[in-house]
Formats: sequence, structure tokens, C-alpha cells
Amino acid sequence: MSQLHLDKVFKTYPGHPPVEALKDIRLDIAAGEFVALLGPSGCGKSTLLNLVASFEPLSSGTLTMDGKPILEPGPDRGVVFQEAALFPWLSVWENVVFGPKAQKLKPADYEPRAERMLEIVGLKDFKHHLPIQLSGGMRQRVGIARVLTLGSKVLLMDEPFGALDAQTRLSMQELLLSVWDQIKPTVIFVTHDIDEALFLADTVHVMSARPGRIETTLKVDLPRPRTIDLTATQAFSEMKLSILRTIRGH
Repeated sequence: MSQLHLDKVFKTYPGHPPVEALKDIRLDIAAGEFVALLGPSGCGKSTLLNLVASFEPLSSGTLTMDGKPILEPGPDRGVVFQEAALFPWLSVWENVVFGPKAQKLKPADYEPRAERMLEIVGLKDFKHHLPIQLSGGMRQRVGIARVLTLGSKVLLMDEPFGALDAQTRLSMQELLLSVWDQIKPTVIFVTHDIDEALFLADTVHVMSARPGRIETTLKVDLPRPRTIDLTATQAFSEMKLSILRTIRGH
């Protein structure tokens, strides 16, 4: 059974004329699946992520999680943005536990999980640091730990490594795969980078230019755990070429 089900989803923004952002999106995403949404800028990738997060309403269609309609934002769907969006006056630890504290949960219910998440993302020795004392990659690790501390079943990632330099970006990709392998959340990862999509995902959905729709779906049949060496294989190159042809053809 699909954890996330999108059926005939449309999104149109009012205006003169109206702007049709998404058209007839149909997706089934299994629990624990790592999905990449790939496409050109302006194709509606982030809009689709916002609909799943319930930051915006659908224009039409249905969107369900575990068989229930998604009607409002919730901690079961955590969002990691391109910028970590941390509270600069709070320490790493205070940022990570902010969500559960705001929900008035008991410390015993979330502090052990927060400790584990900081260890998984490699920041257990930085819990008392302020965000300004961290590199860009480290701040993104805090953002990931914060979402996972909420116990989110679904991790929504909107080009989270897009602002990082190439070396840091690769390190973060490898870290994300390690985190995913240990915890197995469902991940929807927005990117315009073909290599990133293929390196990370189980399934890549290639979107068309606006109005965004699913142009093609590719199952990434590459072994896990994945290392950077995988990107130099013939199988990886063939998948990349297939996606390039799809994008160039439309």
C-alpha cells in the first residue's frame, strides 16, 4: 500500500491570466522509498512539495497519506529547505528540540531521539554551538536532525544542498544516504541535478516544463550502499543519458 498517493492533482494560481503550475500529477510513493523530483527551474517541483507539506491547497485532485487526506501541515511531514532556517540565537541542541518543545512533549519523549539524531549527523560534539559558528553543510545537518527529531515519517527536501560547494554537497549526499539507510524515512527530494537524483534515489520522476506534469518515471536499479564510484559506471551513464534525452526532447 502506498504511503503517499497523489491522484489527478492540479495547481493553478489566480491571475490575469491564471498560471497553471501543476497538471494531472499522479504518484504512488511507498513507505521508506527515496524519490527524486527532477526537472527544469519553474516546472513546479517545489510547488508539488508544498502541496504534500500542506503549505498550499490543491486546486483539484486528491492527496492522501496512509489512506487519509492531507489537510494541514503536521510533524509527520518534515521539510528541509535550501537554507537551514535555524534560529540564530539558539544553540544546535535548542534548534533540534524546538519542535517537540513547542508541542509541549515531555523531554523524556524526545531528548533521547535528539541525541541519537545529532550523533547520526555527526554533530554530537557541537550541540552547544550557535549556527553562526557552523559551516553551511553543518547547518544543513542541524536542519536534518531537527526534522528527524520530530519523528517525521516523510522527509520533504527542497534542493537542500543547492547552495553548497561541490565537495560539501557530495559529503552531504553521502551523509543523507547514511541517515536514510539507518532510519528509512520516506524521502521526496527536489533537485535539478541529474547526477544527484540518480545517486540518491530509488525512483526518479522527471517533470516537464510548466505546467508541471510527470513526463517519465525511472527506477534506479543501482546497488546500495552507494559510493561516489557508482557515478563512473556504465549503468549510471546510461541512465543519465536517458534522462537527458527526455529533458531535451521536451
